[in-house]
Amino acid sequence: MKPIFHALGALTLMTTGAFADTTVQSCDRTVTFSEPPKRAISNDVNLTEMMLVLGLRDRMVGYTGISGWKTLDEEMREGVAELPELSAKYPTKEVLIGADADFFFAGWNYGMKVGGEVTPDTLAPFGIDVYELTESCIHIGEKPKVSMEDMYNDLLNLGKIFEVQGRAEDLVAGYKAELADFEKVLTTGNAPLRVFVYDSGEDTPFTAGRYAMPTAMIEAAGGKNIVDDLEKSWATVGWETVVERNPEVIVIVNYGDVTAAQKRAFMMENPAFANLDAVKNDRFVVLEYVEATPGPRNIKAIKKLANAFWGE
Repeated sequence: MKPIFHALGALTLMTTGAFADTTVQSCDRTVTFSEPPKRAISNDVNLTEMMLVLGLRDRMVGYTGISGWKTLDEEMREGVAELPELSAKYPTKEVLIGADADFFFAGWNYGMKVGGEVTPDTLAPFGIDVYELTESCIHIGEKPKVSMEDMYNDLLNLGKIFEVQGRAEDLVAGYKAELADFEKVLTTGNAPLRVFVYDSGEDTPFTAGRYAMPTAMIEAAGGKNIVDDLEKSWATVGWETVVERNPEVIVIVNYGDVTAAQKRAFMMENPAFANLDAVKNDRFVVLEYVEATPGPRNIKAIKKLANAFWGE
């Protein structure tokens, strides 16, 4: 795999002189920056990749929330090679303050919890500004159904915050053009494929609902999330719902201690799932966690899904 950050590692970020106050919308807050952050921290692998793809490694003092659940692939290891992981899972307030951070890129259930000790309000007294992942805004208020615009919005807002607007706009324009070109040649069936996203869990499955990025990606690939009426992002549902809606394809999200192969085996060997079309026809596709959550790998992941749905 060609590292996407290699060329950016030595990138010298050009600024345009005096930095006018920059204001962005972060979930339900309007956040104003008087200057670009210099000591940023990102949480989770996909948010960290957004920072890296914008060439912001030299503006970061570390990252959090990766090794406790996920593994870094070759691409990411190179991207964060010079940065410390400050916390294997969710950071404490003391960790962020101790790193002398001035910016935290996180989300609700992506490094912050509603009512938890790390929130925009609790970090503000210490001079740490927070930008929240757009997909996660559903946890604190209303938002439209997820779309690829959520990912584009985060890159563009980070571009404004760090004064790398040109880089952000070029990236987003490239992603949009790549997806549009792919959709022009994508041949699908007469109806969207019924798709279930299996993240984790055996007693009750954790899956992607109406506001989680896989729903947008599945639709772009010519499928339909069987629980796209679930008014949540990532959440649990009952297996009865999955059986009743009979998915034709199961998307496994790969991370954590339980491997994708073990998740597939659980479904293939459980008599309760024997009549699912996806199980009868052994139709599974694996997305790495970093592909299934908002970030720079989403467009290639859509192509992976489409190829699994409809063949190359």
